Amino acid sequence: MLRPFNRFILSSIFFTAINYSYAQQVSTNKSPAPVSKPDSTAIMAKGKQVFLNTCKACHGNPAFPKAPALQTLATAAPRAILNVLDNGKMRQQAKALTEDEREAVAEYITHKLLKKIVLPKDAYTNFAFTDNDMRFNYSGWGGNLEGTNFRTAEQAGITPENVGSLKLKWAFAFPDESEIRSKPAVAGNWLIVGSGSGEVYALNRQTGKIGWHITAANGIRSSIVVAKEGNTYTAYFADGSTFVYAVDVKTGKILWSTRAGVDPLAMNTGTLAVYGGKVIVPISSVEVAVAADSTYNCCTSSGGVAALNAKTGEIIWYNRVVPKATAQGKKRNGKPFYGPSGAPVWCSPTIDTKRNLVYIGTGENYTLPTTNTSDALQAIDLNTGKTVWTFQATREDAWNIACPLIVNCPGYKGRDLDFGMAPILVTGADGVQRLLAGQKAGIVYALNPQDGKLLWQTRVGKGGMLGGIHWGMATDGKNVYAANADNIFALNPDSPAIKASPGIYALNVVSGKIEWYTPSPKVPGNQAYLGANSAAPAVIPGIVFAGSNDGHIRAYDAGDGHILWDYNTIQKYTTADGIEGSGGSIDSPAPVMVNGMLFVNSGYAQFGEKPGNVLLAFTVKN
Repeated sequence: MLRPFNRFILSSIFFTAINYSYAQQVSTNKSPAPVSKPDSTAIMAKGKQVFLNTCKACHGNPAFPKAPALQTLATAAPRAILNVLDNGKMRQQAKALTEDEREAVAEYITHKLLKKIVLPKDAYTNFAFTDNDMRFNYSGWGGNLEGTNFRTAEQAGITPENVGSLKLKWAFAFPDESEIRSKPAVAGNWLIVGSGSGEVYALNRQTGKIGWHITAANGIRSSIVVAKEGNTYTAYFADGSTFVYAVDVKTGKILWSTRAGVDPLAMNTGTLAVYGGKVIVPISSVEVAVAADSTYNCCTSSGGVAALNAKTGEIIWYNRVVPKATAQGKKRNGKPFYGPSGAPVWCSPTIDTKRNLVYIGTGENYTLPTTNTSDALQAIDLNTGKTVWTFQATREDAWNIACPLIVNCPGYKGRDLDFGMAPILVTGADGVQRLLAGQKAGIVYALNPQDGKLLWQTRVGKGGMLGGIHWGMATDGKNVYAANADNIFALNPDSPAIKASPGIYALNVVSGKIEWYTPSPKVPGNQAYLGANSAAPAVIPGIVFAGSNDGHIRAYDAGDGHILWDYNTIQKYTTADGIEGSGGSIDSPAPVMVNGMLFVNSGYAQFGEKPGNVLLAFTVKN
């Protein structure tokens, strides 16, 4: 039997690096029915030939670094690729292809068969944008430039007195999805939210009905940011291949799109930030998974941050986290090893308007030599893109998915202890600003935002490849609330005396002292790792909201941590769009609270967690 750690590695390789899937049933508003298609082997052979004849000259060619490599394109849904060929950036290159050829190459690239999605007419509603009260608008990873994941009682409309009355109002099912990662933005009476297939929807926040939708070139793994300038509302987001989009919220029209990543294997997971006429884009890399291919020349990509002009999409500056890779000796198969590499920026950037700085967290190096910029927090000058300071929490962490057995493993005891969450800038009760960040090692840090000097650090868990603190924290200025996963699939094997302790922690912002800890509740019938608190929490006065891998969304008393409200999202739903909907594990983004409503993503199909495809809307009793 495979140990949990090895099962995690194989699961990661299968899901991320290979990303093959079998053809599923058609998803419609009626009972699924088989689709009459040619044999899948013939489709893939046809698609491969089209790719070789039409696409390969650019995609994978070092002479065209802006063209995403095949491995990056493989993370998309086939209909997202098809949309780009039909209507997007590649329509000129694809104009000579027949419809069958475009479909075949989309299926070959993604190794997934196209599925016919039919939404009923009553899934849609008239789109009329109104914004009568801007207090309720909300967007970005943490809801503000500081990344606090905090809402006032007035903004949230939810209190300790009425939280127990929260009831499900509507559910929206994302067609053909198994995980929901994109946190919705609130703009007037609409939610703007993305899907893993690259669809971006404007949903009426009272009904869940669709006002408009567009399709990006790759899946949307991050949250949406909506910025207002005059009477114009623009939604900004990045897709999985680092194309950044600006969309007019009032029309659903794409204003511009630009690929921010400079490496062919660049990808995006973190939510971008918008400030001062710039769009700040975090860049990671799928190379961490592609390294599982023993024939691949590993590894050359770097994490990064790009600044784009918010009006035009033009790249203003680009900060590369590690130096350009060079040959670093031979692997066991005699091929060269390249490095340094890695230090991906999985998290969202945090903006310090006072100091004119951008704060990021970085991940591990993929190969040797290691750098002082991996597993680190960094401050970057907003005007120039130059690094101002670096705080490294874990040294010599070199790891990729080839470890420990495949030839592209750097042969180092890497632990993959990223800063995967967005740093938080907060002023404590003493009037002092601190930069707070949680690491997958299970440690919370407070730094001086001016120079990156350590103010305090507190361990809350054992940590590991899936956290420790995986996706985030939240703060109300008094305490910082950390979700600690300590997922038994991938615990850090170091320090055996430190025991796993998944749950929600409250730490004093000023001192770092643990004020309370509520363990992840044990749910009968669930495997232990499903009890992990991996998703980012959110906080309002008196209440901390946090989702769990077991599919529960819970409200915790901010004073002592006892549970005020608990809802199990793992069930079937009648949905606003008529598509079959079901809940699953809650991971990645925090919930959104606005004007008496709570919006929760449910479904996360990685690492043994429960798939699901719904956005759930709850409302308090008036």
